[in-house]
Amino acid sequence: MKFFVDTADIAEIRDLAESGLLDGVTTNPTLVAKAGRDFTEILKDICDVVDGPVSAEVTATDAKGMIEEGEKLARIADNITVKVPLTIDGLKACRHLTGNGTMVNVTLCFSAVQALMAAKAGATFISPFVGRLDDISQDGMQLIQDIRQIYDNYDSFTTEILVASIRNPVHVLKAALIGADVCTIPPSTLRQLVKHPLTDAGLQAFLADWAKTGQKIG
Repeated sequence: MKFFVDTADIAEIRDLAESGLLDGVTTNPTLVAKAGRDFTEILKDICDVVDGPVSAEVTATDAKGMIEEGEKLARIADNITVKVPLTIDGLKACRHLTGNGTMVNVTLCFSAVQALMAAKAGATFISPFVGRLDDISQDGMQLIQDIRQIYDNYDSFTTEILVASIRNPVHVLKAALIGADVCTIPPSTLRQLVKHPLTDAGLQAFLADWAKTGQKIG
């Protein structure tokens, strides 16, 4: 499974990229607004740090406008992935942009048939929002299971399942068990993935025992 980080905070991205575990970045207008910087400059900085896909979302709602904005975004860097909403116009834009070799992330997916439509439109990634479904008492991870089954039924589909709206490490675990291709994760949750109280307790015990020896390595 690939790990993307869901943020426009360049300091967070640099820090996580140093781990060697970061495969890409997703942004959206809300995250860019929080960063408080010029959109294009933020994207350039992120693409300089991360070699993998960097999702940048269009703000137009009609196909023509999305295509125009998408083409501008794609010129920023080779690893830009244009992010479009899962609407008819978004799928039209997806088909056009992917046809010209641009990676496209179709976002705001809440049903398996929507994901089917995105795959038929040639999407590089489909972004189902599991946390937002959980918020309205639906099973977000069941959606991932359904999409995985549909995509596996057809060899012609190459769209990767990018699990979004991750709220906790359990979402990541379940997505991995189902066989999702990517999880895009907030920085704080991504750091939680390596945490366990028994790991911390074990490390403290080892360090205490080592200190009693009075030795040093090297």
